[in-house]
Amino acid sequence: MSTTERPRILVVGGGYVGLYAARRILKKMRYGEATVTVVDPRSYMTYQPFLPEAAAGSLSPRHVVVPLRRVLPKAEVLTGRVTTVDQDRRVATVAPLVGEAYELPFDYLVVALGAVSRTFPIPGLAETGIGMKGVEEAIGLRNHVLEQLDKADSTQDEAVRRRALTFVFVGGGFAGAETIGEVEDMARDAAKYYPNVRREDMRFVLVDVADKILPEVGPKLGDWGREHLQNRGIEVYLKTSMESCVDGHVVLSNGLEVDSNTVVWTAGVKPNPALARFGLPLGPRGHVDTEPTLQVKGTDYIWAAGDNAQIPDLAAGEGAWCPPNAQHALRQAKALGDNVISGIRGFPQSDYKHANKGAVAGLGLHKGVAMVKLGKLTLRLRGRLAWYMHRTYHGLAVPTWNRKIRVFADWTLQMFLKREVVSLGAVEKPREEFYEAAAPVTAAAAAKAEAPAGARKNRQEKAKAG
Repeated sequence: MSTTERPRILVVGGGYVGLYAARRILKKMRYGEATVTVVDPRSYMTYQPFLPEAAAGSLSPRHVVVPLRRVLPKAEVLTGRVTTVDQDRRVATVAPLVGEAYELPFDYLVVALGAVSRTFPIPGLAETGIGMKGVEEAIGLRNHVLEQLDKADSTQDEAVRRRALTFVFVGGGFAGAETIGEVEDMARDAAKYYPNVRREDMRFVLVDVADKILPEVGPKLGDWGREHLQNRGIEVYLKTSMESCVDGHVVLSNGLEVDSNTVVWTAGVKPNPALARFGLPLGPRGHVDTEPTLQVKGTDYIWAAGDNAQIPDLAAGEGAWCPPNAQHALRQAKALGDNVISGIRGFPQSDYKHANKGAVAGLGLHKGVAMVKLGKLTLRLRGRLAWYMHRTYHGLAVPTWNRKIRVFADWTLQMFLKREVVSLGAVEKPREEFYEAAAPVTAAAAAKAEAPAGARKNRQEKAKAG
């Protein structure tokens, strides 16, 4: 970390908003005008709309993440967490991955911590559940599902087999519906290579407390999405919650009980709880309360945007808030970057205003829904055309041309090559096999070393006795 006399713009979080805001600031900033420092526990940004496709093997996991240091070569990128913010002294405490925490002074602050999975005190959830907020979880889910097929194909125990082939997904929003659609697609393809596993042997269950799925695309497309998933053999239970999942025994509020090794939790998100230690004004659900300019209320040197901010939606009218989606995050980040530069130079701030352009969702290969707003006209599409729109939109929205090209290359190759269905479960514990090989040898060496020491001790004791 370099020291500088220039004003420091501290960006807390290297996700969608943090990355794009930092890029915008660096682009607009004059040479030597300020130092931009980005702090995040990960050295990369994850494009979350692609996580379901990464979990299904349609995209390489490396292509859904963007390395911060490569994209922000003119910024300081620190791998760690901002644990507290002292607004009076304008100092942040940074806890690096290793070593002692230290204080980092700043002049301007951008809060872009994003969101974390919203969970509830459900017995067994912490021990059993699999989230879908990061690329690590997407890779883990893919390996886990394929590993369950391996188990089912190899066992003669019907209870073990049935448990392995039962997959429960909780949450029917974009993340839940897209993930179960993609994973079911992958499992259907993979079953072709398992002599003892058929798609009919598998059980996919989608649970949501709401009365519909995919609320972001409206009731008509949501109903079509539900019917489409049900036609593929997926059980959809609405107005239903999961009451417990201890040791994989899933109990639903509608009385259904199933045993499953796979419980995927996608039931919404909440603002990062670290915000409570920043001394910022928070809304009723824990979001940072901001002005339409994206400035945190009561300050003139702190800005916030994205999933961790409560931003007035001027296009929707009084009392409305911007929804937490990639469409708003991209535009908020650019507006925030412009306002930070204006703030440094003493110019007026501009309000953020963006009318929702619609939403797209993929439900597996060649399957999707899309709601597109063209002025007063709203187009509702489903099936293959909607899927093409989903891929085109997100393929163009992923940051950097490097990642755009890699993503479209993956999709193009998939047109000619079959999907990979290999499980790499060992990547989660890569040292386990080496440990099993080395431990007995190490133990034998230790015992051999102790033997002469024991013999010397006996001789010494005998000499003392004599």
